[in-house]
Amino acid sequence: MSEDIRFTQLRTWLDFSLARLFQERGWGAYPTGTLTPASSDASFRRYFRWECDGRTLIVMDAPPPQEDCRPFLHVASLLAEAGVHVPEILAQDLDQGFLLLSDLGRHTYLDVLTADNADDYFDAALTALLAYQRVPVAGRLPVYDRALLSRELQLFPDWYVRCVLKRSFSEAEAAEWQHVCEVLIDSALAQPQVLVHRDYMPRNLMVSDPNPGILDFQDAVFGPITYDVTCLFKDAFLSWPERRVKDWLAMYWERARQQGLPVDENFEAFYRASDLMGVQRHLKVIGIFARICHRDGKPKYLADVPRFFTYIETVIARRPELASLGTLLKQLQAGQSV
Repeated sequence: MSEDIRFTQLRTWLDFSLARLFQERGWGAYPTGTLTPASSDASFRRYFRWECDGRTLIVMDAPPPQEDCRPFLHVASLLAEAGVHVPEILAQDLDQGFLLLSDLGRHTYLDVLTADNADDYFDAALTALLAYQRVPVAGRLPVYDRALLSRELQLFPDWYVRCVLKRSFSEAEAAEWQHVCEVLIDSALAQPQVLVHRDYMPRNLMVSDPNPGILDFQDAVFGPITYDVTCLFKDAFLSWPERRVKDWLAMYWERARQQGLPVDENFEAFYRASDLMGVQRHLKVIGIFARICHRDGKPKYLADVPRFFTYIETVIARRPELASLGTLLKQLQAGQSV
């Protein structure tokens, strides 16, 4: 289906939905507003902002079969149950893949974060994170199990090594890679399990009232407790000094213990779990960014790949159990094989 036809369908549905919404809410006659792109992401989803006379709403276009709105609706209800700030669902057409949502604002955390204001913004982000981690979700979300963690890690050799580096693992490298994967996955599965957003990062947190507004949560799972807090401070598009990241992790850990969340009672053990969880995520995201470039024709994301390698190398330097990963990455970067 062409984009123009899809957009026409969206406009037709939106006109009908807005007319009904204005009537139901007692907002008066439905006015003719403007519809402009609000954002897009690495998936097939697009977002538009409808605006008229100071009122703004967001339209999500999630075209089937590539996208499915149902997980978004389900996770939105779980997060709302926690009392955190997520968009209100104002209208929906699941068959067509259209949602009408409340507008959480125009500025993400990524837009406004600085070294001076980061403590305040992250304090609010941690409050929301701790709130939704307390929601009982066992049996209500997909499990972040060994198979899923393994599939994510496999994105690195399948897309980055093969498509970006134009090579494949040797037999010895494949054995080392498998060992590294087992170390990372075993660490993740040994952690207490909670609701995991999976992309809890500044780009998906909106400056709003109350802070933060949370977006892009449709891929949430039941998984490792360190995942989201690690994602928050080791972002795809923004880096912080290691000392500051460790201080923020310690602040989260202390607040989590105070609120009865099942974090490890020893901070250094928690810190190790966070380190290894971060490496799993970073390897996955490097693979995803390579896939977006080579499969979807969106090369801009590859520019942020060096940031992830820096995160990984920093962790390798303090985690002897990942020494073989360090050797493997050096060989890949040098174009060598074992």
